[in-house]
Amino acid sequence: MILEKLSIINYKNIAEATLTLSPKTNCFIGHNGAGKTNVLDAVYFLSFCHSASNPSDAQVIRHGQDFLMLEGNYDDGEPVSVTCGMKRGQKKHFKRNKKEYRRLSEHIGLIPIVLVSPADTYLIDGGSEERRRLMDVVIAQTDTLYTDTLNRYNKALQQRNTLLKQDEEPDPEMMDIFEEQMALTGESIYRSRAAFAEALTPLFQQYYERIAGGRERVALSYVSHCQRGPLLEVIRRDRWKDRAIGYSLHGVHRDDLEIMLDGHPMKREGSQGQQKTFVIALKLAQFELIRQTRRTTPLLLLDDIFDKLDAQRVEQIVNLVSGDDFGQIFITDTNREHLDQILATSAHDYKIFGVEDGEVSEKESQNKRASTENT
Repeated sequence: MILEKLSIINYKNIAEATLTLSPKTNCFIGHNGAGKTNVLDAVYFLSFCHSASNPSDAQVIRHGQDFLMLEGNYDDGEPVSVTCGMKRGQKKHFKRNKKEYRRLSEHIGLIPIVLVSPADTYLIDGGSEERRRLMDVVIAQTDTLYTDTLNRYNKALQQRNTLLKQDEEPDPEMMDIFEEQMALTGESIYRSRAAFAEALTPLFQQYYERIAGGRERVALSYVSHCQRGPLLEVIRRDRWKDRAIGYSLHGVHRDDLEIMLDGHPMKREGSQGQQKTFVIALKLAQFELIRQTRRTTPLLLLDDIFDKLDAQRVEQIVNLVSGDDFGQIFITDTNREHLDQILATSAHDYKIFGVEDGEVSEKESQNKRASTENT
């Protein structure tokens, strides 16, 4: 999958930008707060129908403006156009090749994408919901039914919790219906997440070992209430406890992906550099898993990833992403030196864009293939 052209109007601090992109490496240089991360977020928005960093759609419309427009022209063997339009206070509209989606979930997975950013440390120091979200984001890009299954589980969970919170005793028949729906959809979610964790772990360990030089050993372990027996029995077993506290204690909404470094929790033992290495390796493994499963190469977004890494780890990451296993890459950095390292080792096309106060301009480009062929 290649994003050939990106058009942005009123997205965060970017008033207007139209970018013709390199099929391989696109670098965005600028000071913190200049807007380079917002360019990557616009690319992310076109894949997932929401921002990677702003939970509210209203927050991504530029201050003082009433609407935003995004358009991406892609090539995946055939041309694909994706557009998003949204007015403040109204729902967003997504179109593929000028035809609007009935449900946004129909779009998820069309443009596979992996984002690596400084905020990813929440996967280590955040709650279990962050690690569940990681699993769900990847699986949704490889399984078109997964998002609907997850939505049906969450709806049944919400309805059961509503019954648990009410003053009067819940209707047992209604409780049975919601619990059966939770069990049916929950066990399907569990199977998908378990298969994901099993496939991801060896890829993740390989990437971590390569970046860290084999100095540390890491592991992932998927934990779920489904491992205690049939989920319906697990949910019903402590219904009285759920009633006492007013919400559901058991189900796949409590799943977790445990993260270990040399046999100890990464959150407690890992340095900043180790934690960042962990996150990058995890995301690169996610990239490889999507590539293998979908048989198409995702877009890779690397947002300011080199900070707090020693020179050896930076070099290893540069060597990895410059290889032929990776397709189109978007990189942001405040340090031109890091980008020069990547470009010096790459035999592929590249473009460099400068970003300042929300204005994006192309600074440098080179078609290395063409220049090689002409020599």
